[in-house]
Amino acid sequence: MSLSLALAVGGCANSYQVKVDSLAKPRAEESISYKIVNKNPAVPEDSLRYKEAAGFVRTALSGKGMYEASDLEKADLVVALDYGVGPPQSRRETVAEPVYMNVPGRWRTERVQVGTDRNGNAIYQTVTTQDPPTTEFVGYREYVVTVTVYEKFLRLNAVENKPASEGRPPSEIWTVDVTSEGESRDIRKALPILAAASIDYVGKDSKGQKTIRIKDTDKDVAFIKKGM
Repeated sequence: MSLSLALAVGGCANSYQVKVDSLAKPRAEESISYKIVNKNPAVPEDSLRYKEAAGFVRTALSGKGMYEASDLEKADLVVALDYGVGPPQSRRETVAEPVYMNVPGRWRTERVQVGTDRNGNAIYQTVTTQDPPTTEFVGYREYVVTVTVYEKFLRLNAVENKPASEGRPPSEIWTVDVTSEGESRDIRKALPILAAASIDYVGKDSKGQKTIRIKDTDKDVAFIKKGM
């Protein structure tokens, strides 16, 4: 499962094209209490970044009517949290650059008064003037560039809060796997966007990859950043 996120600037707000893929068992939304656990042992749980990521996830889950149980024994689900940045990857992209040209101004002839004679009558003369030049759009010039991009990801995996039975692990109830690809390695900037994108897909089967668009001024992003 994956979610790719591309940044495009539109107006004053940044717009993100987001692809979401999620899975869920029937009646997954009936499980509303949870405990978050750290899935990546390389990420210290007492680090500020992990605490911030866990806070974003708690806020996202609250948007689905879920709450964190006071202790693990009282939780319906155990939600494993994983996030990070992948290795650099090279991409070839086609860039379209607008092309403009200067167009000389139009020449025109007109009669203008240049003085008066001794009787006070106006004296006219025909002069030729040129309007100021203008700039006109003539098309696009395309060229290929190589860019380095990084995959940033947020993955949530919710399982039943039950002990393993007969060697079988607890049942997986729902998963949301979120990744973003871009030139920035800033996972901190991406996390609120990824968490906001996950809200509508927690406990839901997306039935294949879905493409949505999110702006950093959208209410879901503001909700995540505000926190609980």
